[in-house]
Amino acid sequence: MLVETICSAVSVAGLGIAAITAYRKRFLTAARIAAYALVPIGLVLTGVIDWVSDLVFNPTVWAGFGLLGLAWALLMTTRAVERRGGGTRQERKQARAARREAAAPAASAPSLGPGRTKAAQPAANEPGSAASQGEDFSDIEAILKKHGI
Repeated sequence: MLVETICSAVSVAGLGIAAITAYRKRFLTAARIAAYALVPIGLVLTGVIDWVSDLVFNPTVWAGFGLLGLAWALLMTTRAVERRGGGTRQERKQARAARREAAAPAASAPSLGPGRTKAAQPAANEPGSAASQGEDFSDIEAILKKHGI
């Protein structure tokens, strides 16, 4: 009963503020304030306030919310651990073994052969020479043939 009285008083006060705002020619703001002011009395008349007060002051309901929160926390924790850990112990061992086998021991060594110095390069690769131009045209011809031109 006290909650209904408080909600009614809040609604009346809000409607009074809306009337003062409308008197000052701010009709849009007054309509918005009136809409907010009618919400508490509407909740009382529909019975929502009684339902919420019964829900809030019942310890069994709070125990249920506590159990729901615990279940949610357990689910989120297990999902996070599963994403980080990678599953069971046997799956982690297999994944570690596969990572070791994937990288060969000599994989860190460069695969390039010995480089040539400028003196050892043939003169045909110099820009402007006939051999290098022919070589460039053969590349272009290969590309054109590949596309059917």
